[in-house]
Amino acid sequence: MNLNTPAFSSFPHDGLNLVFFDKGDPNGPPVLLIHGFASTANVNWVHPGWLKTLGDAGYRVIAMDNRGHGASDKPHDAEAYRPWIMAEDAVALLDHLGIPEANVMGYSMGARISVFTALAHPHRVRSLVLGGLGIGMTDGVGDWDPIADALLAPSLDDVTHIRGRMFRAFAEQTKSDRQALAMCIRGSRDLVARADMGKIEAPTLIGVGTKDDIAGSAYELAALMPHAEALDIPGRDHMLAVGDKVFKKAVLEFYEKVAGR
Repeated sequence: MNLNTPAFSSFPHDGLNLVFFDKGDPNGPPVLLIHGFASTANVNWVHPGWLKTLGDAGYRVIAMDNRGHGASDKPHDAEAYRPWIMAEDAVALLDHLGIPEANVMGYSMGARISVFTALAHPHRVRSLVLGGLGIGMTDGVGDWDPIADALLAPSLDDVTHIRGRMFRAFAEQTKSDRQALAMCIRGSRDLVARADMGKIEAPTLIGVGTKDDIAGSAYELAALMPHAEALDIPGRDHMLAVGDKVFKKAVLEFYEKVAGR
C-alpha cells in the first residue's frame, strides 16, 4: 500500500469539473489510468502502488477521478454515465494535456471505458490493458440492479443482497455520493459487440483474477481481438487483483514489448 496522495489538478469538460493527477517522468511514455466503479484514482492506482510502479519504470502516469467519483463533479442522471460519454472525458484529458497518444489501462468499469475510447478514437490509444473484465465486456456481468438499490436504500441495515451490501458499505466508507453511484451503475453497463472487439487493432493485455466471479474469461475476450493476450492473476478475486505483483510485472513486460525496447 502506498498512501502518499499526489497533487491533483482539474479541467472542465462537458459542463463538469474533473480532477486528475499527472505524475511520473514528464518525458516518459504516457499511461492513462481509468479506475473502476465506486473507486477513485487514489484507491485504484495510488494505494495499490501503480503510480509508484509505473513512475519508477520511467512512465508518465495520468489518472482521473471519473465523473461521479472522488473529487470530480457528480451528475445525478444515468444517461451522463454511458461508457462512450465517459470515454470522451478520457480523451478530453489527453487533449487538455496535449498528449496525442497514450497507453490506456482500465480496471473493471474502467476497462469498459477504455474499450469505448479505443473504438471511438483508435489513433489516441497506443495500447490497452484491460483488468478485471473479460468476456463480461461483451456478454454482461450479471444483475447489478440490486447494487443500485442497495446504494439508494435508507440504511445498510435495509440491504440483504450480499454484493449490494459490499458496495453500500464501501460507498459509506469512502463517503461517496451514493445517488451518483447508483446512476452510474445504471448508466455505464452498455455491452460491446463481439464484432466491435475484433476491430481494435491496439496491442492488448487482459488480466483477470483466477477467483474473480464478475469479470468472465480473459481468454474468451482475447480470442475476439487481433492483437490481444490473456493473463491469469493467480488466487485473486475482483477486488484484490488490481494491485497484484504478477499483474504489475506482466504490464511492465507488455509495455516494454509495445515500445519495442
